[in-house]
Order: sequence, then C-alpha cells, then structure tokens
Amino acid sequence: MSEIFKTICRLAGTAVKDFAMIREGDRILVGLSGGKDSNVLLLVLHHFREVAPVSFTLEGVTFDPMYEGIHPEVPEGLCRKLGIPHHLIRFDIASLLQEKGLEEKPCMLCSRMRRGNLYSLARKIKANKLALGQHLDDICISFLMSLCRGNGLSTMGPNVSAQTGDVRVIRPLSYVPEALIAEYAATLGLPPAGECRYKELLQREGDRPHFAELLRTLSERIPDVRSNMLRSLSNVQLSHLLDRKYLQGGFHEDL
Repeated sequence: MSEIFKTICRLAGTAVKDFAMIREGDRILVGLSGGKDSNVLLLVLHHFREVAPVSFTLEGVTFDPMYEGIHPEVPEGLCRKLGIPHHLIRFDIASLLQEKGLEEKPCMLCSRMRRGNLYSLARKIKANKLALGQHLDDICISFLMSLCRGNGLSTMGPNVSAQTGDVRVIRPLSYVPEALIAEYAATLGLPPAGECRYKELLQREGDRPHFAELLRTLSERIPDVRSNMLRSLSNVQLSHLLDRKYLQGGFHEDL
C-alpha cells in the first residue's frame, strides 16, 4: 500500500468515524462516474471492507447519460476487478434536454434525473447508504457558493438523509483534499471514462468552476485555507451569527 493511499484512508477513516457513516450490516451503493474521485472512493471502501471491525457490503452503480465519448465500461471493469457487483443506469439525457429546451442549462435536469435513479436503485436492491465521491475541496466550494448566493450557511453534508428519507447519502472523502486524490489516481493507470458534453459550457458559465478558482486564489494567500474552512465548518458559533432562531436574550421582538 502506497503512502498516499495510506494518508487518504486515514483521512477517510477519520471522517467515517466522526460522522458515523458506516455501521454493522450496511448495504452501500457506491456512485461511480469513472472519474478520479469515485474510483478512489471505491478503492478506499473496498479496503475498509477488508479491515474494518464491522461487516458491510458494497455494490457499484454508474449513471450513463449516453453522451458520445462516455465509457461506463471503465467503472464496470474496476468493480469486476475488485469483485464488486456493478449496476448500469442508462438515460438519454441529451434528447431529454433538447425536448425540454434546456440545453443551455443542462445541470439541473441531469442532476435531478441522476439522483432520482440512484435513489430508486438503492431502494430496489435494499441499500441503506449511497456513497458519493465528493472531497474536501467540493465541501469548501459548496459552502462558498451557498454563502455568496444567499442560500444559508450550508454545504454537502458528510452523512445526510436523502430526499426520500429511506437512504442516507455518505461522503467518506470529506476530509481528503482533491490534490491528494488526483496524485493517487494518477498512479492507478485507469483509462479515462470520458467527459460531459457540456463541460465547456459549464466551465464558462457555471458557478462551481468560478468558486473552485476562487478557492485556488485563496489558497495562494492562505495555504491552509481548506483545513481552516473545515475547522470553521466544524465549529459553528450560533450566538455570533444572525439567525434570530438562536437569539439569546436581548430585546423582545414586540418591544
């Protein structure tokens, strides 16, 4: 086991423990795009399954939007190599976007279709957890987006209930910086799984690439900005925010 993978597993193991992500008897469905984040997530969970003091099962799932150049056989092959069952969900997103006239704003519909199908499969196979590959950078970026767009002090939770309520979404890589994942993924020698056909549009107009660049800019001035943000997100001081639900003392609103 490489030192990089050991570090990733240590950080992921701490997050799993801190947020009680995995329990005895869990049936975990792992979302796999074939990209670096989900590939590393699967390898980490596979390792945990072998060494953890609790018993749990893993199955993989890939949502194929049927874009030209997408290769769902990449995550399928990784699952086969690890002896993990794999499910493939295919949906012609491009045709649906064209039908709905949403080709200029593809993300909302695509993400809704992907989430709905993943939750449906989880219920079908009786999986109680859906593991996703978002990492520390994703959590920091989501927090900045929510803060600047006025959507509250929130981010991607490490262990949250899905909209249906019967499946929990877990993010074991929540403490792992993207750079560490990229460094390890580069050593795996896995073929590329393809890219979203709307990547250039999203890079040009999407919020997430803009805030990812903002995070990189902040890290030039504050090298530890990711771990600092993680520490801040783990230390919510309600009395020093402006949500009146948590107001302690002071004037009564009727006065």
